[in-house]
Parts: sequence; structure tokens; C-alpha cells
Amino acid sequence: MNELNSWQEEQRSAYLYRVLAEIEKGTPRERLFSELAHEADAQSGIWVDAARKQGSQVPAAYRPDLRTLIVERLTRRLGPRHMRSMLAAMKVRGMSVYSRIDPGHSMPDAATGMERRHRGLAGGGNLRAAVFGVNDGLVSNASLILGVAGAAAEPGIILLSGVAGLLAGAFSMAAGEYVSVRSQREMYEYQIGLERDELGAYPEEEAKELALIYEARGMPWVEAKRLADSMIADPELGLDTLAREELGLNPDELGSPWGAATFSFLSFAIGALIPLIPFLFGKSGSALYVSIGLTAAALFAVGSTLSLFTGRGALRGGARMLLIGAAAGALTFGIGNLLGVGLG
Repeated sequence: MNELNSWQEEQRSAYLYRVLAEIEKGTPRERLFSELAHEADAQSGIWVDAARKQGSQVPAAYRPDLRTLIVERLTRRLGPRHMRSMLAAMKVRGMSVYSRIDPGHSMPDAATGMERRHRGLAGGGNLRAAVFGVNDGLVSNASLILGVAGAAAEPGIILLSGVAGLLAGAFSMAAGEYVSVRSQREMYEYQIGLERDELGAYPEEEAKELALIYEARGMPWVEAKRLADSMIADPELGLDTLAREELGLNPDELGSPWGAATFSFLSFAIGALIPLIPFLFGKSGSALYVSIGLTAAALFAVGSTLSLFTGRGALRGGARMLLIGAAAGALTFGIGNLLGVGLG
């Protein structure tokens, strides 16, 4: 562990804690972040002493770098709740106070806070992610096929464009999911490494930080301190608890980058394949009309399925999705027709 890097991490955390305390002025969270800033300053002092023992020079004062200043500006503008994942990546603890979870319970992962709609890592989330993936493939490829059909009615050209759209879209979705989940995991691994080092270096200070978070979420101080001490007494349990309560991360719900990429690829490809099926089995002029019919039926089915997650009526959800898809298809067909006439 590099002592100067650790000093800089703590000073940066203290700087951002004070920004959060200023934003939360007049609320119970103001005290939390003020206390956490004080703790970060104290912990940075530990690293100063360690660095000097190693013969290293420590800067006289901390100066925030560009990244820190950008995060500060965004936090002031958007609010801490919307910046939870980014603040956690900057070693700002206590983000769990922005989630309605009782102390000691599992925390949602950071990606949930960002409302990643294509990712479902457990339970019904898989179904929801699959429906959205199918919907994306369905709407985008149907629109592409109609746009090409508007410009050139030759089935061979439409088929080639549809296959290209399916592959390009599916690979793009898979790559995006892989990078997103991989980045989330790397952030978690880095942050949990910092927590492991700090837990070994000063467990009492980590226990106090945890108790402050519990207190800010409504637990009396004495009980919060007792619970925090009992958690930190077991190194493995303490590390897991710090990840959940300080970072707002759930180690059990990070998911696999390759699994997320494969899931996204397949769900998008299934949706994109539906409007393409008639052109795979026939090259007659009726293939386009069959494609439109299949797409319309699939759009209605997707909209009806989404009603399971919205609580709205299935007929209303299906009709709305059908209307949205029809508007997108009509627009791309019209643009394709205009381009075809213009180029012709």
C-alpha cells in the first residue's frame, strides 16, 4: 500500500464529505458527512506519519484534482442521490443513507441506482431485462427494415439490411453490457481492496464510520456503535458489511460480464429476428406485409408483458407499445421512401 496515495484518497474523501455536508445543511445527513470528514482527516494523519517514517515528503496541503472538481460540480448540480455510484467510486462512504434500507440489511448494487434497465441479475429482473432487450431489437430492426423497404422494395436488399441490423445491434448491446458490468466489478474490486487495507490498519475508525452511518439512518448511537463493533469484530463479516453500508454495493449482485453480454445479445437478437423471419423463408412481395403483421403482434405482446412491471392494464400497455412501434416504423418508411426517390 502506498502511503502517499492513501493520504491523497483520505484527503479527497474529506473534501467531498464537506461538500456533501454543505449540500445537506439542516438535515441529519449534515452531521454524518461532517463527522466522516473529521474521520477522513484523522485517517489521513495516520498515513502522513507512515509516509514520514518511510522518508517520503507529504504535501503541505491537499489540492483537489480535476476529477474531484468535476464530481463536486456534478454533485452540487444533480444532488448526492443521483451521484451515489460516482461518489462511491471516489471513496466517499455513507451512500447507503440515500436508500431506504434498514441497518444490517442487504444493499442494492450501484447499477440499480443508475437504473440500468437491460440488466436483471436476479429473480424477476431477468424477465424484465429480457423483455426490454427483445423490445429494443424488435423496434430497431423493424424500423430499419421498413426504412430500407421504403427506399428499395427488393427483398434481397431488405434481408441483407435486416441481418446486418440484427448482428450490429446485438453485438453493440453485448459489448455495452460487458463494459458496463466489467467496469462495475472493477470499481467494486478496487474499493473493497481499499476497505480491506483500512480495516486492517485502523478497525476502530472503520467501526466508528459504520456507526455514524447507522445513526444517520435512525438508530440510537449506543445501539449503532454496538452493532458496528460486532460487525467489525469478524474481519470477513466486517468487510462485507462495509461494502454494503459504506459503499452501497451488494457483492452478491454484481453479475458476470460475459453472462450479461450473452444475455443481452440473445434477447436483442430474438427481437430483431421477428420482423426478419418472412424474408428468410420467402422473397415474394407479401413478405413485407407478413413482417409488419408479425412485428405488430410482437409489439402488442411486449407491451402487454411490460404491464406486469408497471401495474397498468395489459390491453393499454400493448396498445401503447404498438402505437410507438407503428410511429417509428412509419417515420423510417417515409424517410426511406424520400431518400429512395431522391437518390433514384
